[in-house]
Amino acid sequence: MLPPAARIRAITLDLDDTLWPIGPTIVRAEAALAAWMLEHAPRVAERFDIAATQALRAAVASDWPERAHDLTAMRCETIRRMLASSGEDEALMPAAFDVFFAARQQVELYADVQQALERLAARWPLMALTNGNADLERVGVAHWFKGCLRAHDVGVGKPDRRIFAAACVRLDCEPGDVLHVGDDLLLDVHGALAAGMHAAWVRRIGDDRPVTAPPCWHGPDLLRLAEGLGV
Repeated sequence: MLPPAARIRAITLDLDDTLWPIGPTIVRAEAALAAWMLEHAPRVAERFDIAATQALRAAVASDWPERAHDLTAMRCETIRRMLASSGEDEALMPAAFDVFFAARQQVELYADVQQALERLAARWPLMALTNGNADLERVGVAHWFKGCLRAHDVGVGKPDRRIFAAACVRLDCEPGDVLHVGDDLLLDVHGALAAGMHAAWVRRIGDDRPVTAPPCWHGPDLLRLAEGLGV
């Protein structure tokens, strides 16, 4: 259930899989990177197929657990290792990452998002709160948001309560005055509630996982949430 709209002073929103599907976005970004490697570092393209790339990313995550919250650093290190282990120039890493990162910003918003954000932003200040590395300006949604707080800005990611607390500080709000909206039951819902915030769980059509949720609003999209908040 939602708190009365009058009790909400601000809203934080997750990005990936809440405003757009992240899976197809990453697939396209990795395809763009592979095409660039084929031209500029062909030995990488020969050695690293999808499975090999995923295995290397897992190895980087295992080696750098303290940096798991920084997806940009993890991706850069993966690319560096791909180049080094293939006998290519490691100095190509920044250019290769730029190709991946540019494609990563080419998202396709869910159909409900534009209208819902217009309604919500007309009533409350919105702040993006993400474990990812989307760029609001390049994605094209920055005009609806007062700012963006990423895990690598804070040094921890959701569900750590410190990232939620940092968002409340930026919004100049007490946690009990803020509603967090996201698609992930653990990272978004449980994380926000543990931090003293309200939570709304966006379970899009097709998400029929049998789970037991804590008492909070849940619905299929952001428009339904906006309606529930009376905007």
